[in-house]
Amino acid sequence: MSIRADVPPETVGVELTEEGVVVEYVDGRETFYHGIPNRQEGSIRTMPGKQVHVLVTAESETEGVLVYVNDRITEAEILESTGVGRVVLEPGEETTVFPGVRARNEARRIVIEADFEAVDGRVFVFEENEMGERSFELTPAKDGE
Repeated sequence: MSIRADVPPETVGVELTEEGVVVEYVDGRETFYHGIPNRQEGSIRTMPGKQVHVLVTAESETEGVLVYVNDRITEAEILESTGVGRVVLEPGEETTVFPGVRARNEARRIVIEADFEAVDGRVFVFEENEMGERSFELTPAKDGE
């Protein structure tokens, strides 16, 4: 039952480097998302069958919250010890993962949308599986588009 339960996130450390994004969990361990994220206006629709992680930084860009979307593998106790949150969405379901950031389950793909009037920091989306990973930074839509 703990595999499918939502878990609220805690604040984690964030370091943006030239090589990628470092997240320091509340237990002191770190994870590294490789590469400079591709910029994407407003929203991203991930590939099916990928693990999806959403990182929303504070305005300082040195801390934020990390949420796994539809992770059905990691035990809730592990997420709680690291500070990582989780939301589980059924097909067609939508939820707020952080104020100003929404996730929707669309036909095995996760859609992440950001409202930059409500988000002070930056929004990153990471999708990965055993074949590789891709990373994105959501940005506000340009005026007039």
